[in-house]
Amino acid sequence: MRRSMTAEATEPTVSRSSGGVQSLDRAFAILEAMADAGGIIGLSQLAERSGLPLATIHRLVRTLVDLGYVRQEASRQYSLGPRLMRLSDTAAKRVGAWTRPAMTAAVDKLGESVNLATLDGDEIVYVAQVQPSENFMRMFTEVGRRTRPHATAVGKAILARFPDDEVVSLLGRTGMPRYTPTTIGSPEEFLAAMEQVRTVGYALDEGEQEVGVRCVAVAVPDAPQPMAISMSGPTNRMTDDVVEKAAQVLSEAAAEIGSVLTRTP
Repeated sequence: MRRSMTAEATEPTVSRSSGGVQSLDRAFAILEAMADAGGIIGLSQLAERSGLPLATIHRLVRTLVDLGYVRQEASRQYSLGPRLMRLSDTAAKRVGAWTRPAMTAAVDKLGESVNLATLDGDEIVYVAQVQPSENFMRMFTEVGRRTRPHATAVGKAILARFPDDEVVSLLGRTGMPRYTPTTIGSPEEFLAAMEQVRTVGYALDEGEQEVGVRCVAVAVPDAPQPMAISMSGPTNRMTDDVVEKAAQVLSEAAAEIGSVLTRTP
């Protein structure tokens, strides 16, 4: 699920496995490793995760620092740099444009708001939303909003694809505050919920983030990073029959989105 880097005995300019520039491949792998670590990490940790020599890691990181894509902290650790913000903002807008047709089709079939979210570090970030044109009570989630995964259907759908030990580690880092009386508050309960998601193929938020709101979500297959698409609505409209229909429609939309995001010219 997460990209890993592997050591090689030599360091040719061109990667034999992909035909690409190996140093560029490794530089982006370092950026992804930093993101997986929550945005900040030490050189020794990077070397341990990658299996690359410390000297190689240091040379690549220094280049990224010089370019502004990585910065060195007072702690001597390295973090993702501010120059990435422009790339991130522009890419997020493009993701919204690419996925809008599939999301709009789902909204037309379901008549409720549909959201697309991704796992960024340890947080869920909403990256796109489409609302129905006719609905006097719409569910609005601001694009760019960040939240902890444990109380959201999209978070559950995404984490259900991770090994249990990684899920528990993430929950330990984020904590599991209770937002409503139904919010899951322990790792054991959450792992049980993950097993249910894996069994039925979709995740539910039973008023766990906001009282009176029910949400259903499915993971996006083959996405370049962990993503999920969801539909939410007032509990009185989100009956079990509606949820079952939504899960099927969202699964179709998720497959299309996964295809769009991995499509190459």
